[in-house]
Amino acid sequence: MIRFKFTLSRRKALMGFMFTLPWLIGFVFLFAIPLYQSLQYSLHSMKLGERGLVQSFIGLENYKHAFYVHATFNQELTKSVIGMLVNVPLIIFFSLFVATILNQKFTGRSLARLIFFLPVIVTTGVISSLGWADTMTQAIGDTLNSGQSSGILSNFQLEAFLKEMGLSRSIVGYLADAVSRIYDIISSSGVQILVFLAGLQSISPSLYEASRIEGATAYDNFWKITFPMMTPLILTNTIYSIIDSFLNSSMAQLLKDTSFRLFDFGLSAAMAWIYFGVIALMVGLFAGLISRRAFYYDT
Repeated sequence: MIRFKFTLSRRKALMGFMFTLPWLIGFVFLFAIPLYQSLQYSLHSMKLGERGLVQSFIGLENYKHAFYVHATFNQELTKSVIGMLVNVPLIIFFSLFVATILNQKFTGRSLARLIFFLPVIVTTGVISSLGWADTMTQAIGDTLNSGQSSGILSNFQLEAFLKEMGLSRSIVGYLADAVSRIYDIISSSGVQILVFLAGLQSISPSLYEASRIEGATAYDNFWKITFPMMTPLILTNTIYSIIDSFLNSSMAQLLKDTSFRLFDFGLSAAMAWIYFGVIALMVGLFAGLISRRAFYYDT
């Protein structure tokens, strides 16, 4: 009888494979064929005929049309990428900051956690299908916008204040833009806050106790213990935020309109593959940069 020796590394590899097995099965049986058909559509001209869609091979013409002929594709693609580059760092920093606060012990902590996760609840699932999500998010957005307009510092005053502090124009512009995007940041940070909160609760309290005995301050604890332990989750949340940002952009709406309003399935498929390439490039770039700094604590 053959006996397999499962070392610790082999057990971890097996656990990783079993964890990804449901996704692998779903990809093979649910996504592989539609992906192939989408690639095939992008190389054909699709027209409605008596027997359904009629395909005629045109090569890369749909891709050329998207880049050189379509009126808004390049503009929307650039807008989506810039929006992602601006929003994702703000979402990550805000989520980690809020999760650190919500991890502390104070009265009303459960209610505070619910409030920050509420935008995720009202924009997904049954509530979203009932049409309440748009009404609620619009009401919240109007409240925040009115609060910003009636505040002591408007965007213009904030820029002037930051310039007087000696900050460069690029930093001032970024911070001012972040203030104007505060509603988008809060509404997109619910899942990330939850992930960071779970990670913070998994850090052993003995690490903080040992550091306090050695005379470390709260500032030292955050940068020497909390932040390094959170780097794997920063990587996870960054990838999630990038994909979520692209899925909820105006570019995604353009793809839907091209397919289901103009019924140009070939052009829409070509746009989708270009968009997929840009998303894969951004995810690979950020994952490569962050994974080099990620710290994995082996217990």
